[in-house]
Amino acid sequence: MSELGVIAIGRNEGERLRRCLESTVGRGLPVVYVDSNSNDGSPELAQSMGADVLHLDLSQPFSAARARNAGFERLLRTNPDLRFVQFVDGDCEIVPGWIDRARSELDMRADVAVVCGRRRERFPHASVYNRLADMEWDTPIGETSSCGGDSLMRVGPFQESGGFDPSVAAGEEPELCQRLRGKGWKILRIDAEMTLHDSAMLHWSQWWRRSVRSGYGAMDVASRFGSEGLFTAQVRSARAWGIGLPLAALLAAGLGSIFFGVEGAIVFALLIIVALPLQMLRIAIRQRRRSKSLFDAVAYGILMMLGKWAYLIGELKYRRDRRSGRNTRLIEYKSVSTAKTTLGKAV
Repeated sequence: MSELGVIAIGRNEGERLRRCLESTVGRGLPVVYVDSNSNDGSPELAQSMGADVLHLDLSQPFSAARARNAGFERLLRTNPDLRFVQFVDGDCEIVPGWIDRARSELDMRADVAVVCGRRRERFPHASVYNRLADMEWDTPIGETSSCGGDSLMRVGPFQESGGFDPSVAAGEEPELCQRLRGKGWKILRIDAEMTLHDSAMLHWSQWWRRSVRSGYGAMDVASRFGSEGLFTAQVRSARAWGIGLPLAALLAAGLGSIFFGVEGAIVFALLIIVALPLQMLRIAIRQRRRSKSLFDAVAYGILMMLGKWAYLIGELKYRRDRRSGRNTRLIEYKSVSTAKTTLGKAV
């Protein structure tokens, strides 16, 4: 019986899933792949590569949290002595040496429930959106508030906390980490390469949908824990820029028109609106200290601020769903992998 196992989840990941499983299967560890209604041959591919394949029942609302919990239950049934579990998304591949390094950290730190490391973009030069995702993941080392979809977790705390909350459509990892920290456990990010992620964001529309999903998930998590919860600052920032700035510009324009006519309205409104490019510049300057590319730093500043409106739309979608009693919904941004898979071979 293994003390450490791997859970991968995915839907129509194609060749991305192949790379994921190649980085996990064959290491002497049990691997469970949870598939969410793929039609590209992913389940057959995973089975041919030696993974234990679990088909998620879609008669219930889907969420990545549900998939991970189902994978954990299957893994624990076949490995009752399980102490650690590595979660990985099907579009990621685990870097050699990561699991051993992460496990050693958990062995040394009895107060740590979750260890995560550096997630990197596999194809950063494919698009500016991929590179921006890579920048987002470059977060500080040490004790942190949450992890992402890839992490090594201690089984005991995971079980005691009830696992992932299946009602969270996005942001299920931060939501779990908040509960773990509430019980006294720590989340640790170490300076080690963990996974390579294939964002596959090649178009503006994909980046926009991803930002909407982030806003939806942030609002979901923030609403569960109140003012002390994660993402509260991000939620307020989106409202301030997405709603507050336009309203302030309109008010300034109204006041300007009263005293100085049309010209006054334009000047007063511009004095407010100029805060947006100034904030873009401020973010770009800060990012330039860590980025080798001036273009990427500027793009980061611009898109971070334009994303406030996408973030706000996500928050409003969440509010609408809560008022109507609808379940939280998955917002997908990634295109289906162009290469379908059949019995371990690309077609």
